[in-house]
Amino acid sequence: MSAASPPRLSLATLPRVPAESRPPIDPRALRPRIVHLGIGAFHRAHQALCTQTAEAAHGGGWGIAGVTQRSRSVVDALRPQDGLYSFTERRPDGPATRVVGSVTEVLHATDDGTRLGTLLASPEVTVVTLTVTEKGYRRHATTGGLALDDPLVRGDLAGRPAPASVAGQLAAGLRARLRAGGAPVSLVSCDNMADNGTVLRRLVREFIAATAWDDRDRLLDWITGSVAFPATVVDRIVPATTDADRRTAARALTVADEGAVTGEPFTQWVLQDIFAADRPHWEEAGVRFVADVAPYQLAKLRLLNGSHSLIACLGLANGCRTVADVLATGWGEETVRAYCAEAAQSLPPAEGLDLPAYIDSLVDRFANPAMEHRVQQIAMDGSQKIPERWLAPLRELRAAGRDTPLLATALAAWARLTRDHPLDDPRAEELRRAWDGPHTEAPRRLLRLLGAEDLADDTALVASVRAELDPGARPPR
Repeated sequence: MSAASPPRLSLATLPRVPAESRPPIDPRALRPRIVHLGIGAFHRAHQALCTQTAEAAHGGGWGIAGVTQRSRSVVDALRPQDGLYSFTERRPDGPATRVVGSVTEVLHATDDGTRLGTLLASPEVTVVTLTVTEKGYRRHATTGGLALDDPLVRGDLAGRPAPASVAGQLAAGLRARLRAGGAPVSLVSCDNMADNGTVLRRLVREFIAATAWDDRDRLLDWITGSVAFPATVVDRIVPATTDADRRTAARALTVADEGAVTGEPFTQWVLQDIFAADRPHWEEAGVRFVADVAPYQLAKLRLLNGSHSLIACLGLANGCRTVADVLATGWGEETVRAYCAEAAQSLPPAEGLDLPAYIDSLVDRFANPAMEHRVQQIAMDGSQKIPERWLAPLRELRAAGRDTPLLATALAAWARLTRDHPLDDPRAEELRRAWDGPHTEAPRRLLRLLGAEDLADDTALVASVRAELDPGARPPR
């Protein structure tokens, strides 16, 4: 560190931070009562903030042990900072930065596997949350269940000392928890998957059923009565942190922060109210507890996430760098509204959910130039996101005899990316090979790779996608 560089954020340097930017809680008073798998930027800008607000209002010592699954970069950023980091809200009138103190420790899932196992077994831990992205669940592309042939899953089933898959980590943790007395716990997926609570329960149970554990039947019976899997909907746009963001945080804090994150002013968290044990008073942070999250979940997946993926694909093909760049074009807002109007026809009626107002809010959020949300980031892992965002409403609308021109446009935009752009996608090579042979058959091959045999056999749909591909990378008119 040079003489001119500010000291790094930590408990020792926290008193240097302006009072209005310090946490509203004492980080030293917390203990790990929540384990979070996947402590990336989204969690730090969403659930961890909600937990801090709940702690400030009601106490309870609700600290978070954050776990990274692969890269050690989060560990390297936060561990020297005692888990402290800053969140900068990108407001239209200028940024607002504050320190978050709800993370008590940061672990690497395999390097710190023993500690992770201890925490998952501890009765002090009553909530486990997850943001591991869709691909982190290791689901089978066709069945939606656990991909038992996945290398990480296979290794865990073979008895790897520190499980490397999420299902393996949770299964081993629950087994240890049962052996330690069987305290109830809630496992809360916060990833963008339809009915994510049910999905997580299925994957954990399928992992356990595939083991050779002599107590697996007892474990499955215990899970039925003592482990809850609430469904959730989460929403906040959280762009990848840049060097400029870190400089903004340093100016506000007067100390350097290697773990800085940013996000938009809007935030949403809807939770199914079926927790098995104690939880933070998240309602103090505006979290909504409901009996059924499905209407909110479908609106989020099919409207926000679906339109996000569409404009990311179109934006990349048309030289746009950010979402706001797309909305500043002559076609961006029109495309978002037309897509949402089409996809909204697949949504069930939901009390309290004003769809026209929701679509208006999406346009406003996307147009915020302070967000700097890169379309390249949104377009990554498309093969994992598209089935729920586009294919599910596509099936329902076509079964009802409705036209789907914007969803066909979306598929064509993504197909064009698989042909013309290097992809950050776990199935990148398979997607590229779909273009081997006659290009007219590529849309069918791509749909089959996504497990959509029915849509690949829909001649009219495939013809629509081909027609969109032929003119090149033009936006919808």
